[in-house]
Amino acid sequence: MSNTKPRAKSAYETLKSVEVKGLIEKKGAQSYISWASAWDLLKTNCSDAQRIVYEHDHTGMNYFTDGRTCYVKVGIIANGVEHIDYLPIMDFRNNAIPVEKVNMFDVNKTIQRSTAKAIAMHGIGLSLWTGEDLSIEAPKEVEEKKLVTLEVNTPNWEKVLAYVANNNTKTLAQIGKELSQKYLVTASAKKELGAYIKAIKK
Repeated sequence: MSNTKPRAKSAYETLKSVEVKGLIEKKGAQSYISWASAWDLLKTNCSDAQRIVYEHDHTGMNYFTDGRTCYVKVGIIANGVEHIDYLPIMDFRNNAIPVEKVNMFDVNKTIQRSTAKAIAMHGIGLSLWTGEDLSIEAPKEVEEKKLVTLEVNTPNWEKVLAYVANNNTKTLAQIGKELSQKYLVTASAKKELGAYIKAIKK
């Protein structure tokens, strides 16, 4: 008979096993627990837990900036270990807010979310964040524009001539740039268009 004692759970494993199912909320397709619920569970299971909201050394503000966007830095200390989360200040679409548009409401919301994430690093509700970074950082697919071929003596050609006539103060280069956003202009159409523009400018 083996006398080997079962291995005691680590602090992380203990916190990871804390039940959060009854506290889960939904926002769109994302499941989460609020920062307050996460903090309550942490303090219940680790009474000496602490939160640190880091401030900028020079400005004293509770957020940081790279000159274009902003982020917060939140640390959670539990069982003698600190985990720090860095989180960009984002809008409801998870796009970073330009620094000139950030307000303290945005900062506060981000600090609370960052608190929940830092707590999750200790184990509580960690599974709810699986794939979260991918959903935030995945680049948006650029919708490919389908250009319409522009040829002489077609319905679109007549529309373009009317447009050119109504914008006869613009240069050929300006008009060409605007048309290229919608049309794939054929060589013959370019030639006729150039002649038409010269004629109406005389």
